Amino acid sequence: MNKHFHDSRYYLKRAGEHAKLGVTETLEPYATRLRTLVVREPESESESGRLHTVREDLTTLEQKATDRVHGVTGSARETLSARRSHEPASDQ
Repeated sequence: MNKHFHDSRYYLKRAGEHAKLGVTETLEPYATRLRTLVVREPESESESGRLHTVREDLTTLEQKATDRVHGVTGSARETLSARRSHEPASDQ
């Protein structure tokens, strides 16, 4: 009886493998069509475009930060100059 179970398991495994191959073969045209409909731009083109956009954004942010720092520095210098001009010169 053990031999019969062994044979049954073997044929059941083969039946499962053949069923999988049949389903794959049947669905292949649909899968191919779906892949062609879903395909996007090639990665190299979209990556280079994305990289260019990020570089431009970083350059813009760097320029804004630089302008802001210069503005704050100028404002601080003016404030210090104004305070020094109003202080009595008794320390010197």
